[in-house]
Amino acid sequence: MAQKYQSIMVGWDEWVSLPELGLVAILAKVDTGAQTSALHAVNIRAYEKDGVERVKYVVHPLPDRPEVEIECDSQVVGKRNIVSSNGDAEERYIVRTPIRLAGQEWPIELSLTNREDMQYRMLMGRSTMSGRIVVDPDRSMLCGELSTTLYDEIDKEDGQSRKLKIAVLSREPENYSTSRLVDAAVSRGHSVDVINTTRCYMNITSKKPDIHYQGVSLPEYDAIIPRVGASITFYGMAIVRQFEMMGAYTLNSAEAIGASRDKLFAHQILAREGIGMPVTGFAHSPSDVRDMLKSVGKAPLVLKLLEGTQGRGVVLAETQKAAESVIQAFRGLKANILVQEFIAESKGADVRCVVIGNKVVAAMKRQAEEGEFRSNLHQGGSASAVKITAQERAAAVKAAKSLGLRFAGVDLLRSNDGPKVLEVNSSPGLEGVETVTGINIAGQVIEYVERAIHRRRSGSVARRKY
Repeated sequence: MAQKYQSIMVGWDEWVSLPELGLVAILAKVDTGAQTSALHAVNIRAYEKDGVERVKYVVHPLPDRPEVEIECDSQVVGKRNIVSSNGDAEERYIVRTPIRLAGQEWPIELSLTNREDMQYRMLMGRSTMSGRIVVDPDRSMLCGELSTTLYDEIDKEDGQSRKLKIAVLSREPENYSTSRLVDAAVSRGHSVDVINTTRCYMNITSKKPDIHYQGVSLPEYDAIIPRVGASITFYGMAIVRQFEMMGAYTLNSAEAIGASRDKLFAHQILAREGIGMPVTGFAHSPSDVRDMLKSVGKAPLVLKLLEGTQGRGVVLAETQKAAESVIQAFRGLKANILVQEFIAESKGADVRCVVIGNKVVAAMKRQAEEGEFRSNLHQGGSASAVKITAQERAAAVKAAKSLGLRFAGVDLLRSNDGPKVLEVNSSPGLEGVETVTGINIAGQVIEYVERAIHRRRSGSVARRKY
């Protein structure tokens, strides 16, 4: 016998909950013109567990509260090519989860897609209605409003949950940043292991993914904090990816680390997202160098090795002829190099913004020493606390977010045209910025990890709320 249910009259938008995902309140647009329902999701990462394909993703359910970030994990029930309202086709993961509306609950399918620029973080299509819903397109929120303070209550309850087992991936256990992260975690009652990334090894053909270290299989960790050095990016990403496949929460994903380390790719992403940065050029053939330099602008020009870090591999060419000579020399060594306009008005200074989640938690100004244009502290620059503008804050957060980084150091130049993003670092050092600002950044990192892990378990809390 078919289960009986009462039809629900809804308006053109309604507050719903997806309790198994921990989304206790999300405003959905009711769209009878769409077949499939859609949920805003970012940092989507597929993995396999016990032979079943699953997907992890992050949802920001409240457009006006970007700090509310819910980690979700669902079984994949399919993939579909879906055409959006603007005509673009996109292959999306499809997940199944219960929806709750007006006291009734039933399973629905959702496609996962980035709706960051949309007013509504969820779209309710015809498939969700299942004959249960009658739509009055002239009215709004007929089923009432759900309180978004429920998210605050979940955070409070989850903060009392069990302590975590954390691994910090670092080849330098005595390094300031590593030590500070360990101390901050231990002081909050967590257990922490420092693991040398290069000493990890794995059997990638095993049905059950694991990682071996010093002859034994590593235990399951709640969270991984990668401190992967630039010289081991490729191998470090493989290890982080393996932890992700094992179900561990990683502060920065392997994909995000790779995107930030590939300077050319990172600049392409930043450009696509409309983030301000110095005019940048790149060419492969020596015969194209002269035209490429002209497209960047007049000398002086900044030349950067794609593999350089901490200010190394960065040269200031005073003339176009000098720039051509340097590029040709490096190309002769099979090295790839970026060319950028020189922002003279920055006067050898940049601003390092430390981003955690959707917030700049600290900022410092780095000033190059006399006669030097590189402001890196490793190159002799000095640092001081600085107050950043709302525009600089927004640029830093957007830059980190566009690369999928939850924890990042974003370097900005102050130009006459506003902030210009120079680089986004996935393993920012803590010593300089904690010293000059007095801010406990390590503690905030651990707090962020705690919230992310506890939100993974917030489905059970959400179910108790209703």
